[in-house]
Amino acid sequence: MHPTEEIGRKEKRLTPDSSYLNRLLALSVGLMFIVFYIETMITPSLPYIRTEFGISIAQASLVIALYAMSGTALVPVIGKLGDVFGKKRILVYVLFIYAAAVSITSFSPNFTFLLATRTVQGIGISISPLVFSLVREEFPRDKLPKAVGLLSGMSGAGLAVALPLGSLVSNNYGWQGTYHTAVPFVIVLAVLTYVLVKESTYKRPNVKIDYLGATLLGASLAIIILTLAQGPTWGWASENTIFLGVIGVGLLLPLALYERGYLAKGGEPILDLRLLAMRNVMVTNLAIFGLLGFTLAEQVFVYKFELPPPVGFGLNIFQTGLSIVPFAVAMFAFAPIAGQFVSKTGVKPLAIAGTVLTVLAFLLVAQATTYSELLIGMFAAGAGISIMTSTVQNLLLLTVDPQDMGLANALAYVFGNLGDSIGAPVAASILSTFTISVLLGRTQTGEAIYQSLPSATAFQYCFYVAAAMFIVIAIAIMFAKEVLGKRKQ
Repeated sequence: MHPTEEIGRKEKRLTPDSSYLNRLLALSVGLMFIVFYIETMITPSLPYIRTEFGISIAQASLVIALYAMSGTALVPVIGKLGDVFGKKRILVYVLFIYAAAVSITSFSPNFTFLLATRTVQGIGISISPLVFSLVREEFPRDKLPKAVGLLSGMSGAGLAVALPLGSLVSNNYGWQGTYHTAVPFVIVLAVLTYVLVKESTYKRPNVKIDYLGATLLGASLAIIILTLAQGPTWGWASENTIFLGVIGVGLLLPLALYERGYLAKGGEPILDLRLLAMRNVMVTNLAIFGLLGFTLAEQVFVYKFELPPPVGFGLNIFQTGLSIVPFAVAMFAFAPIAGQFVSKTGVKPLAIAGTVLTVLAFLLVAQATTYSELLIGMFAAGAGISIMTSTVQNLLLLTVDPQDMGLANALAYVFGNLGDSIGAPVAASILSTFTISVLLGRTQTGEAIYQSLPSATAFQYCFYVAAAMFIVIAIAIMFAKEVLGKRKQ
């Protein structure tokens, strides 16, 4: 019997009852939401952190950079551990470590301690791929797309709630208050996961973990992410940036050689090139990496709202958070809708439609001159991005063997984090390159006060780059093998 047929027979035989599926989905939705909420709400709190600890903008950026660095380095290892020892078991460990880190972060006595706890908190990045892997194991193929659509919408829900609420809480109760409000939910969700979730059907405790490969991969990813995140602050031509960049990329060569030998000896390498070479896995990873266009645009939206006229709209942090809500609401609303239809239409038509809508939306935003035009374009972009992401995920979930799902999802998140790390500095580079001198006012003696700010052309170029990235995503999706609908292969 063909291995795929055997997997299908096993999935059908082990399909749980609908009540358990509903409990698992509700818990998964809660986990996805709380992680996105916590990691988004810290962004509007950065000015308050800077004030309390008396640090520079460059130092404050480490709060985000170290989280992304450690999370990206850990996620492939944790994904593989889930495949080997059981995804529920590893998820519970991760949740309790994450809950402890979130709790301690809110009581940081100094900035160094805050950075240390944020680094540990990076383990939270692995929660989402483990959740998707568990849902893939339990849900039958006909119900999986709806579940994936709902889970994908949680990124929008977390964004919609975290930005305005995080700004409001930080403004009234300090940045620690944002963590205090989230800690109880993390702890409760961790306990419920331990009590209610069944252990993975697919696990292989006899498989030896590729620890040396994991160390090399983690070190390479951590250094690359840190270099990309700090490049704009250090300067792309600085010694620190060049040195770390060369080290990070240079580690990939001994990693590839070691993994090739590890595979030849019959082991399962942490950098599974055979898995990455599967067409749908490759397409999914390229699409997720291409979301750097989304990260780029998100950064530009914030600048557009907060910079003073005539360049921006001169909004405060809380008003900016409220302005991004339509974008987030569209992501939350359209992902489940796409999940309802993708089983009939197939992944490729719906995903390409989502990318086309996103491209048109960014072209509209590039030409927007009023606040309302910008909000309309943002809403359309959020809708298109949610449709694309919620459908493309099915290419990976319905192609990869469930016993490798933890690692496959983890590697997809690696590509996503790499894209995120590139998007922000690209936006910053364009905005700092194309500038104009703006008269902000005059001193008491009548001397003019000028400030160099991004020009209208800079904002347009940023949105054009974002649109171009989604065109690339659409082209990549065309080469995928269909897994749903009438044209399923």
